[in-house]
Amino acid sequence: MEENGTLTEADILSEIIDPADPALSESVARALLTLRFSDAATERIRDLLQRNNAGTLTAAEKVDLEKYVRVGQFLDLFQAKARLSLTCDRPAAK
Repeated sequence: MEENGTLTEADILSEIIDPADPALSESVARALLTLRFSDAATERIRDLLQRNNAGTLTAAEKVDLEKYVRVGQFLDLFQAKARLSLTCDRPAAK
């Protein structure tokens, strides 16, 4: 949960995805680790974060920033699971 005690989408997804369970195949795990925001999205996020820190975001931009944060949290969960899946001992393929 977030610091303010509010349940987030990432909290709910972590119950489904369980990043501590290394259940992904190597190819799926490696594919998930390649996922990134585009350069344009990264620049937009930086701009929104800077303007948020300066207190100059509009209400619509604040909603956009929250959406980016939620998607980033979702991606973080999947990538945590992917990293764990790649580091766990796997039985040899038959």
